[in-house]
Order: sequence, then C-alpha cells, then structure tokens
Amino acid sequence: MTTLTALTRLPQTQIFRPGDVFVLFGELFGRGYATGLVEQARAAGMEIVGITVGRRDENNALRALTDEELATAEANLGGRIINVPLMAGFDLDAPAGEPTPTELLNKMTLKCWETDTLDWAHIEKCREIGTRRFRDAVAEVMAQLDGMIGSGRNVFFAHTMAGGIPRAKVFMVIANRIYKGRGERFMSSQTLLDSDLGKLILQNFDEVSANTFGHLIEGSAAIRARVEAEGGQVRYSAYGYHGTEILVDGHYQWQSYTNYTQGYAKMRLERIAREAWDQGVKATVYNCPEIRTNSTDVFAGVELPLISLLEALKHENGGAWAEAQWQTCRDLLAEGVTLESVLQKVADFQRSEVMQRYGDFAAWPMPNSADQAELTIGTSEDIVALHKDKKALITDHLSNLVLEATGRLIIGESSAPSGPVLWLNHDIIARQLNALHG
Repeated sequence: MTTLTALTRLPQTQIFRPGDVFVLFGELFGRGYATGLVEQARAAGMEIVGITVGRRDENNALRALTDEELATAEANLGGRIINVPLMAGFDLDAPAGEPTPTELLNKMTLKCWETDTLDWAHIEKCREIGTRRFRDAVAEVMAQLDGMIGSGRNVFFAHTMAGGIPRAKVFMVIANRIYKGRGERFMSSQTLLDSDLGKLILQNFDEVSANTFGHLIEGSAAIRARVEAEGGQVRYSAYGYHGTEILVDGHYQWQSYTNYTQGYAKMRLERIAREAWDQGVKATVYNCPEIRTNSTDVFAGVELPLISLLEALKHENGGAWAEAQWQTCRDLLAEGVTLESVLQKVADFQRSEVMQRYGDFAAWPMPNSADQAELTIGTSEDIVALHKDKKALITDHLSNLVLEATGRLIIGESSAPSGPVLWLNHDIIARQLNALHG
C-alpha cells in the first residue's frame, strides 16, 4: 500500500438513534479503543450487544462464561452478551491426541529457537480446525443475534479483535528483548520473522486481527440482508494501525512505531475491508493514533507521538480548552520540569537521523535496529522519569482524549463512510476534541 487516505472533515451525518443495535465483536477488557466506541454508542441510545472470547479450563478446553462471569462482563459492557465462546486464533487447536502449536513452541529454547523447524502440514491442520471452530461459533452467535434486532433498526458491528501471541515461554522472553531491549539486550525483529516461530506467530496474528473481520462480515450476511430489506442500514468498523500523521515543525508528518510486528495483519485487515467495500458492504478500517492501553504497553516508546497531540490541539485553534490540557499535563510533571522541554524531547526524537530512516510509508512495517531501539526506548524512559508519579503520565491523559475523539469520529463517519480505509490523524483528532470542548 502506497497511499494514505485521511479523514479530513468532521462527520456531518448521524444515522444511529435510540433503539438501533450496536454489536461489539470482541470482549471488552480494561482500557482500550473499544471503550471510547462503546461510550459513544451508549450516548446515542443504542442497544448494546457483546460477545465473549470465552475462557479456558484447566485442560485448556474452551468454555462459555459462568453465570458469575457473564454478569460481571455484562455489567462492564452495559449490555447483553451472547455467551458463545469466540476465541480467535489456532495456537491452542489441534487434532485429537496431537500437539497444539503452543505445545510445539514450548519445546523451543532460547538456544535453538532460531533454527528449530515446525511441521507445517500439521500446523495447517491446526489452523483449519481453529478457523472452522471460530466460523461455527460465529454462525451460532448470529442465529441468536438475529432475534435481538427489531424491524427497521440500524446495526453497527464494531470489530475489536486483535493480538494472537501464543503463550509460549520462549516467545515471552524474545518479545521482551525485541520491544523493550536495548544495548546487549537488543534483539532484531527480523530475526524473529525469519524463523519458523515468527512465521507461525504472523499466521496467528492474521487469524485473530484480520480474518475475524472477514468471518464477521460473511457470517452476518443474512442479518445484513434482512435489516436492509426492512429499511435499516448496516455498518462495520475495525481498528487498524498503520502509523499516524503528527505535527512536526508546524506541518503534519507521517511516522510510525517500530517494530510493529502485527502490522502485516493490520494490512490484511485493510484488504478485507476493501474487498467487502467492493461488494457493496460499508466496512471501514480506521487507522488510529498511538495510545497507551493494556496491550500497547508492551511496546516501549509507542506512546511518544501521542505527546505531540498537545501541539495539534493549539494548532487546530483549541483556545482556552487546549490551554487547559497543557496545564493538566504540566501538573503531572516533576518540580522544575517544563512541558516545553518534554515536547522538545519528542520533537528531537522525530527529527533525528535515526527516526527519519523509518519515515518511508511504502516500506512499513520496517524491522527494528539497535540504534532505533536505543533512541526509542531511551527517550520513553527519560520522559517517564520526568513525571511526579510514574503511574500518572501525560500519555494517560492524552490517551483518554484520543479515545473520546475516535469513538465519536468512528460512529459519525460510519453513518456515511467515505471509504474502506481511513486514517484518523492528529489533525482530525484535535479538531474533534476542540469542537466538543472549545
């Protein structure tokens, strides 16, 4: 992909109203992008229906939620949950009596993982079993969901599934070195991707982060046909990541976190949206900015571009409200530390010769390098150290603002979507926030 299509104007259409149905295709866990979207659906008065990924028993068998777990999950969501396990990925699937991919990976050690090989015919059988299991569960979910959608209602399907890292001990150590290692602890992400271990992980990322979107669109075809025949409309959204344009030296410039291994799956997600769009289905992947969540915290330094949002808030005429956000962030810093000095650190990071090497949009996602890891992780650690409390960071406050803006932008834009893949860059995020609060 060589072109970036950004959302450049605030959505002006709103088709979703009280009584319409919002379907969260992915379980709501902790802080994350899905939170902002659910809040906007709730504000619109939509009926909220969720699903569960299920849980694993002591033998790793997939099961539905218990009554207690279901009640907790529904209270967290603020809606009903269809209690059919929709765990994506195939890392724990295998023919009866044969090892799962995770069990095979757990035989690898730090000394031999780079040269260890996998039986790809067996892996393919596991993948087929996992895919069939997931698609069968989607069919069961849709059969129940159909009865929850009244005539004349609009339906919004929000795909939020992502991830797919197998719970293999050897990978946990490797991941820590790739995403957080510097100096002697640095490890090349390309070394991982060139190994059988890495190839398996990329396949599982595809199944979880991308192919599930296709299964959702295909599995809900009958619901879509009925809803549209009865005068309603159906929309699909998914969360992507493909870098973000942020304000650098007075103009917006694309940049990205390196190395975002899941980027290959996110590009597959984009292709699925384009294919659906070509078939007349209004499905849109929204490539969102970097924020801090429970899942992104593994990527040391991913939060650095977020700090530049403060510059965008002022640049997009935020006025007194933007000044108030600057002050809120100032108050989080240690005595004697200025917000301007933090912003300068981020600007120097983005301008550096090292990071300029990673500014090729068409080459994304690029592998990491020792000097890039040193700069990214080091800058992140330096900025965290400038706060009064390491558990109350500037990026926490700004992440919440981005969640608010993206939730509103996605609900609004999906009413009359302009394309299958859209970037929500810092300019439109700032404009949306300023419009809400200014």
